[in-house]
Amino acid sequence: MEIVFEYIYTGSIKEESLTKGNILEAFYAADYFQLSGIQRIIIVKTYKDTLEKSCNENYSPEILSKLAETIPLTDDNIFLSSLVDAMAVIPLNTIEFGRLSIKGLRYFLSCTEKPFTTPEYEVFRYSAILAAKQVSDDAYKFFMERLPTLEQIEQNENLLQPEIKFITDHQKVAKELEPLTEFIDFRRIKGQILVDIIEPLEIVPAKILLKSNDSNLNNRLCLG
Repeated sequence: MEIVFEYIYTGSIKEESLTKGNILEAFYAADYFQLSGIQRIIIVKTYKDTLEKSCNENYSPEILSKLAETIPLTDDNIFLSSLVDAMAVIPLNTIEFGRLSIKGLRYFLSCTEKPFTTPEYEVFRYSAILAAKQVSDDAYKFFMERLPTLEQIEQNENLLQPEIKFITDHQKVAKELEPLTEFIDFRRIKGQILVDIIEPLEIVPAKILLKSNDSNLNNRLCLG
């Protein structure tokens, strides 16, 4: 409410007035009072400017997660679009687990027309570990250990890992991961990673991995 009154009385909004704690209140208040589109654009623009000037304190993951629980995630929502724009410049592997919800991540990944800075394997890794975290601490620890970062993979030519005798809660993790799987392009992940790291975890349908691996093979044949 204070943000709305500030705009009404002064005709502008100071950047320092917008914080993680009140940005949602300002958004809902604008809707409640049926403010014009221009006024809402100013609120969003100021928020985006704040993010661009303070990338190390980008709190768009938390805001997107909260919004995902309260309003329809539609493509024409200017506030949601601004959050996606802010998040697109943040590598997913730098966002601590717990800051971004499954619903928030799903919306973010669904915006396929937005250019992301995160490689596709890292998108899968983050999604899988986040899904595991929803299931149990043991599942979270297990998948953290079994899914190395892309940097670790590139530093180690041998991707083969010790044989998995028991996969902790893999069926539950697969169920949590399912809403995100459709937005991950497995064709953009190297075939060796698909076979040696992802397939043994049994959390992605085999037909998806097979199709993606075949696509990788065909691409190599065409290039060869």
